[in-house]
Amino acid sequence: MATSSPSVDMQALGDKIEESSAFIEDIHKELKKVIVGQQYMIDRLLIGLLADGHVLLEGVPGLAKTLTVSSLSQVISTKFQRLQFTPDLLPADLIGTLIYNQKEAEFTVKKGPIFANIILADEINRSPAKVQSALLEAMQELQVTIGETTYELEEPFLVLATQNPVEQEGTYPLPEAQVDRFMMKIKIDYPTEQEEMEIMRRMAKTGKKEKLKPVVTPDQVLEARKVVNDIYMDEKVEQYIIDLVFATRNPGNFNLPDMEELINFGASPRASINLNLAARAHAFMEHRAYVTPEDVRLITMDVFRHRIIPTFEAEAENITSEDIIEKIMSTVQVP
Repeated sequence: MATSSPSVDMQALGDKIEESSAFIEDIHKELKKVIVGQQYMIDRLLIGLLADGHVLLEGVPGLAKTLTVSSLSQVISTKFQRLQFTPDLLPADLIGTLIYNQKEAEFTVKKGPIFANIILADEINRSPAKVQSALLEAMQELQVTIGETTYELEEPFLVLATQNPVEQEGTYPLPEAQVDRFMMKIKIDYPTEQEEMEIMRRMAKTGKKEKLKPVVTPDQVLEARKVVNDIYMDEKVEQYIIDLVFATRNPGNFNLPDMEELINFGASPRASINLNLAARAHAFMEHRAYVTPEDVRLITMDVFRHRIIPTFEAEAENITSEDIIEKIMSTVQVP
């Protein structure tokens, strides 16, 4: 892991980062062939990939969530599976099951779609608790259990789950323990007028859409993850992360006494870990060998958004977790 010791050879580390992060531009260039705009979503998906963190995407239908995820898997040359979560989905539909072979008089394993590298869990909140529990083991332990046997999942393994914020009928709210296991929750907005014009011109055609070519291998991604661990983070930046997290738990200690009544639960320790990792991944994407406070600030909203639970008083005043996070970020001192 990276250390805050000043003895780090920044020149050698910088050269290493420059070389191993070169594929980031190649990915962006290739994705632009089919994706218009959505730079924020693409960057966050890449951060999740580099920092080995799952991502929860929220946005109305038609914002290219599925297209972006499937395109990303193409340019990385990984196995991709899209799972449409429905109320009648069973854990076996996700992880696989045992099938009795009459000819051999024995049970054989039929592995499910979870045995891929990139999983798109579409409308994850439409599936019941048992299915979400099966997905949780895969997300957290990188393994699934079929019968009495446990199978390891192939790395890189990334779950990208979508939620539709419009329809709430027939949905099962995700348990807080599961939501917390997502590194980031990102909110995807409509494209700009110019972007929508380009989307219309490009997509309003019949026939097959353009296939993308692989520009990076899974092994390169795994190697890049190791390099992300080496990125230098100063003690002051580490302390800034801790201050941001603790301000969500004890706002009175950070000149935010008004926040006490607005926060029911603050960010968990996973927030500190994921903010650290995501900030390193962001620095890596910028080809830098060190993390700046700005790296932390740019990613804080996405890491905290789903981890801070407002009180009933906050909801009554239409104060969201995002409002709380913005207030904390504007108050906590930046190093």
